[in-house]
Amino acid sequence: MPEPYENAKEAIAPTGAGGAMDLAMSEAETVRADGRGPRSLWSDAWHQLRRDPVFLVSAALIVFLVLIALWPQILTSADPLRCDLSKSQQGAAPGHPFGYDTQGCDVYTRTVYGARASITVGVCATVGAALLGSLLGGLAGFFGGWWDALLSRIADVFFGIPVILGGLVFLSVVTSSTVWPVVGFIVLLGWPQVARIARGAVITAKQHDYVQAARALGAGSARMLLRHVAPNAVAPVIVVATIALGTYIALEATLSFLGVGLRPPTVSWGIDISNAAPQIRNAPHMLLWPAGALSVTVLAFIMLGDAVRDALDPKLR
Repeated sequence: MPEPYENAKEAIAPTGAGGAMDLAMSEAETVRADGRGPRSLWSDAWHQLRRDPVFLVSAALIVFLVLIALWPQILTSADPLRCDLSKSQQGAAPGHPFGYDTQGCDVYTRTVYGARASITVGVCATVGAALLGSLLGGLAGFFGGWWDALLSRIADVFFGIPVILGGLVFLSVVTSSTVWPVVGFIVLLGWPQVARIARGAVITAKQHDYVQAARALGAGSARMLLRHVAPNAVAPVIVVATIALGTYIALEATLSFLGVGLRPPTVSWGIDISNAAPQIRNAPHMLLWPAGALSVTVLAFIMLGDAVRDALDPKLR
């Protein structure tokens, strides 16, 4: 975590060895157990994460999913759009361990390729919502006044929109079969949550003594915001964004299941689940594999977010 002004430290250090300066610095640094000096919040969090089995398992799953999303050829060389109606709804066969769907497409290949669309939507939507929400919420929390009041009321409006109903209305008029309309919709409804978290974190961070000392020494608003406030307020945003990523992947699958999210020929777990649902009694394998892949992916990101939250919040240690 970035250090405060050296002059700012000196300016408030005389208030006493156990005064406000020590309290402010204790929030940003932790003394190493081996006595080798202070460790920043981030290095201390990484030190804990490396020893957390939940983080290690979830991170390994996510790395694996990202790899097959980028290079599905690692696991299969077949074409997910190549189908044979003569094999419709057939079970597992040599070279086709998951069987075939209604159109005679290989369920294994489609499950592998489905990771690409779902993870792309989740990552892009999370990055977009985090950047937009952090920017608006950070500015509102730092400057306050009418900008803060205006943003809060706008966020309240978006919080009042039901996600599924909003998706049905917004995406039903979109004809594109790419992932970007879904990403845009999720960002549109996802940024207020991040904005509120960022706003609260910035309000807390700007009350620290080293920020007040920097202000007293003539530091401009931009320097204080970028150098001292933002780095000390970014941890809650990272935690919320990590957990939200899994939620956004599940939301994309839900919208695709309802027919307003991703559309064929895009390969998506939500589309495959939608196509398999009417045949669950006759061919349950069509539903179980894409649904299982979706569940594992969402669980992995939620577990990762919980581990990161525990590592970045000293109160939970």
